[in-house]
Amino acid sequence: MDIQNFASENTALKNLRNSLMFLHVNELRDLAAELELVDKGNKKTIVLRICHFFQTGKKLAMPKFPQMSCTERGKTYPLDVDGLMLKGAYKNDLKTRLFFKSLIGNHFHFTAFGIDWLNDRWMDGRPPTYGEFAKMWGDEYKKRKETPVSPKEEWAYINFVREFLVQSPDASHSTIIQSWKAEREKERAKAYQLIERLQS
Repeated sequence: MDIQNFASENTALKNLRNSLMFLHVNELRDLAAELELVDKGNKKTIVLRICHFFQTGKKLAMPKFPQMSCTERGKTYPLDVDGLMLKGAYKNDLKTRLFFKSLIGNHFHFTAFGIDWLNDRWMDGRPPTYGEFAKMWGDEYKKRKETPVSPKEEWAYINFVREFLVQSPDASHSTIIQSWKAEREKERAKAYQLIERLQS
């Protein structure tokens, strides 16, 4: 492949990644299945898996968490400030939320940044204690109140609305929804067109 075609291919992959972020998770799972790729995981994971396939021709396997980050069969894992948060025991349920409220305060709620941090620690084989998680969450919550963080790239709807309101601050809710639906359909069609082009 010459330099010009290589640059064009990279642009196509970048555009594909951006357009795929507009698809619903169930649409991405269907697409991954059609490509005979693993269809498990969240939106970002599936998008990265699809783009990796078109970039390298290789299929990524579902990543496995190290055993030290996972529960052992037959053992119980009570909520405790010094207890490890292990995959298979930790749950986003009422009991856990109330426990964290007792450690952090009534402002605690389950957040994407908390889950991302926890998954990273699990994948690294460094499961945190509930106390470590509580400290991280409190510090991150305070930091984000002082310095707002941009929505993640996979939150296409939120990013679209923010940009739309910059251009049209007086837009009604119905106008925003209609515009979002039109934009999503446009990007969805673009994604499938790019995939057809990359497959040819």
